[in-house]
Amino acid sequence: MTRTNKFASLAVAIAMLAACKQPAAPTTDTAKPATAAAASTAAAASTAAAPASAQVRATKDVPTLTIATVDGKQFDLAAHRGKWVVVNFWATWCGPCLKEMPALSALDTMREHIDVVGLAYEDTTPAEMQAFLKKHPVSYPIAIVDVYDPPKDFETPAGLPMTYLIGPDGKVAKRFVGPVEPHDIEAAIAANGGPQPPKGA
Repeated sequence: MTRTNKFASLAVAIAMLAACKQPAAPTTDTAKPATAAAASTAAAASTAAAPASAQVRATKDVPTLTIATVDGKQFDLAAHRGKWVVVNFWATWCGPCLKEMPALSALDTMREHIDVVGLAYEDTTPAEMQAFLKKHPVSYPIAIVDVYDPPKDFETPAGLPMTYLIGPDGKVAKRFVGPVEPHDIEAAIAANGGPQPPKGA
């Protein structure tokens, strides 16, 4: 091969190499579609996640609650389907809570269609709670809520007392913030299609 031919071949090889590297420059362009694809994937994931969040809301509308009570038993909200259940968040140091406890106890005793459970929202021990309940007895079960890991299906109380009325179908019928009277609960039951409160009650 002559020197001229060698130079010619070298020039062609350089030109070909330059041509191979050129598509590498549009990497930015190819990166844009990739970003768009990623955005599309993220949007799809977000759309796929939507039913999950809706499911969470539905779970809170139909809350679950299984918790050990201080008398050594277990309270399972699902086992009370068919009745109206009053879930009362309270604490031993809460004056209004203590004031409403006798009325809630009477409601639990006198109305067959109503069950009450008290959730003590404080850092205490079962022994301390049992001692407290000897001085403040109630007819309904009491459980101690772990303040660092409260029941997931109920809103963390911003103040006490806080009371939920759960319908026979397991759905939240009403939430009361602050002290509640038996007639408030019975009125809410009647408003949600339950039994009317007895006259004069």
